[in-house]
Amino acid sequence: MSKNKIVVIGSSNTDMIIKLDRIPRPGETILGGDFSMAAGGKGANQAVAAARAGGRVTLVAKVGDDMFGRQALQGFERDGINVDYVAKDAKRPSGVALIFVAKDGENSIAVASGANGQLKPAEVKAAKGAIAKASVVVMQLETPLETVRAAAELAAKQGVRVILNPAPARPLDDRLLSKVSILTPNETEAELLTGIAVTNDESAQQAAQALLDKGVRTVIITLGARGAWVATREQSYLVRGFKVKPVDTTAAGDVFNGALAAALAEGQPLEAAVRFANAAGALSVTVLGAQPSAPQRKQIDKQLKK
Repeated sequence: MSKNKIVVIGSSNTDMIIKLDRIPRPGETILGGDFSMAAGGKGANQAVAAARAGGRVTLVAKVGDDMFGRQALQGFERDGINVDYVAKDAKRPSGVALIFVAKDGENSIAVASGANGQLKPAEVKAAKGAIAKASVVVMQLETPLETVRAAAELAAKQGVRVILNPAPARPLDDRLLSKVSILTPNETEAELLTGIAVTNDESAQQAAQALLDKGVRTVIITLGARGAWVATREQSYLVRGFKVKPVDTTAAGDVFNGALAAALAEGQPLEAAVRFANAAGALSVTVLGAQPSAPQRKQIDKQLKK
């Protein structure tokens, strides 16, 4: 393994964002919103966040052979991300997300997966060499589950730490979870995986323990502004968050995961790495858009001093 090397396997989207006073109810039309576009997709967001936080990142993904795909590749290269394993799909368009952002920072998102849905185990196996040299492999659930499974098994065989962000939420089998070094659900995702509603520290620990019992080595439940609940087989504790004024919560979890990977890849202890990720996630909600909100390393270091 090479220090600081990170492989992110996942999705790439173009986000189309409308900022409104509030999110529309079913059947309702709201006029007067401000429109913008930004690079997004959970995998791409995490790759960009890790790179800006100081990691040496390789992205395994699939985009369409279209304008959005070309723009995405240009953006990755600007952030110093290795795109040797980003494939182009000639038949399907690049992924697109339609995002409503309310003035309190909350959001509602719909995704057309496009080429992301065609990221296959073969593309992961093609990146075997990069995975073997990595300190950390990061994944999410916006690509086919068979691809996530193949990546987790490949990384585990190579002795590489696996971070799985189980989002968007869906049931996961124990065989996959047993390959995961660090699972990073939010409260909603933790409840879906365990049936335990996370409402306080006690219930967070109960949910985390249920996931540890399924074979996960470390569970980090992100709690928004409160911070993150960390649980291993030996100990559990809350790492408090940072107080900021939210503008847009889109990609806050992705930035957390990317920054966490960067901190762990450079050898930071777990608690320090989670605090580093909390600082990055807090900064991200102060900026509109997914990848535009991922902070640079110097910004995270400054936030940590507060």
